[in-house]
Amino acid sequence: MIREPAELDVDETGRVELPLGILAEAGISPGAKLLVFSGGDGRIVLRRAEDAINDLLGEETL
Repeated sequence: MIREPAELDVDETGRVELPLGILAEAGISPGAKLLVFSGGDGRIVLRRAEDAINDLLGEETL
């Protein structure tokens, strides 16, 4: 599988649109619940809410 980065813009209200192909590659379908947080090192992390909750309960970390 070829993974190509996508260049995104942040609009004046702070919103970003992710291409559906990137979401599909990650196994995230439209309507999925996601958590988003700063990785603290310049990264923005998107996680499926269910996966993030399981990590918090099992490992006490995101």
